Amino acid sequence: MSPTSPSPASPAAPSPTSAPLLDVRDLAITYHGARGDIPAVRGVNLTLQPGDTLGIAGESGCGKSSLALALLRLLPAGTTVEGQIRIDDEDVLDMSWGRLRALRWAGASIVFQGAMHALNPVHRIGRQIAEPILLHEKVSEAEANQRVDELLTQVGLPTWRARSYPHELSGGQRQRIMIAMALACSPRLIIADEATTALDVMIQAQVLELLGTLVAERGIALLMISHDLSVLSANCRRLAVMYAGQVVELGPAGKVFTDPLHPYSGALASAFPSVGDPAARGRPRGLGGDPPDPAALPSGCPFHPRCPVVLPECASTPVPLRAAGPDRVAACLRVESTADATRSTP
Repeated sequence: MSPTSPSPASPAAPSPTSAPLLDVRDLAITYHGARGDIPAVRGVNLTLQPGDTLGIAGESGCGKSSLALALLRLLPAGTTVEGQIRIDDEDVLDMSWGRLRALRWAGASIVFQGAMHALNPVHRIGRQIAEPILLHEKVSEAEANQRVDELLTQVGLPTWRARSYPHELSGGQRQRIMIAMALACSPRLIIADEATTALDVMIQAQVLELLGTLVAERGIALLMISHDLSVLSANCRRLAVMYAGQVVELGPAGKVFTDPLHPYSGALASAFPSVGDPAARGRPRGLGGDPPDPAALPSGCPFHPRCPVVLPECASTPVPLRAAGPDRVAACLRVESTADATRSTP
């Protein structure tokens, strides 16, 4: 199940700390609609230390964005969220609205996909970046504007862009503005939800380099969500692969990309052809079928209807995450278990 091309080396591990900055335990998210209950996320466990980077990959509908929104309680009203989400040892799900408001921007911030839709089209860029600074910090407007200039410089934009409207900027520039806004109040955790998907290759590389620099220099924790395993493996130390609302593999990003243990991880990794390989160009590999309907999940392993190496018992035997080597877990009957890892969060 090796992919067609290797990935660059993953970032170095951060210095260990006594407690994780982000600790997600048994997270379950259920939407309620006309079709009934729809379980979008089921029993997810994740941890993230300061200065660490974690990537989350998977097809559309696997629960990645629902997980990201749940971390700051941004899901629609009426959504059922169970489990624990602890940031700096405080449970986000139990926070008062006042404490949650203080956490957003100042403690943790999110960079959404599609900056044009996230920015207010009738306000200048400088005002939008300054708004969270004025809300969360006791500074004058002049001090906030000075901070705006510093942030624009940090993300590689001239300070005069503060007077621009969103429509006057390119897609890459707007995405940089979103990153500047996310950094405005010096959060310790940044959640990047498909933050580079709509960018061209050059701008994507610049944005990813910027995020990596911020992690290294500021010691922030970065949770990066993307469909692209190659991007995640090159920019994150660890990688979690989600399918049907569950984590099916978690481990060092380079290992998960180049030597996947779960068949689904292998299918995602194999979708990337080798540059200059005529065979890969002529016979692109992928994964047939569609992800299961969350409201009607198959029995046993939810991946078994699409699995290229399915076993007869896969249709009836649910498989929890199990330890599969140093700092690695996977949910597959073909993976030789070294220990029970149902709640493992390497």
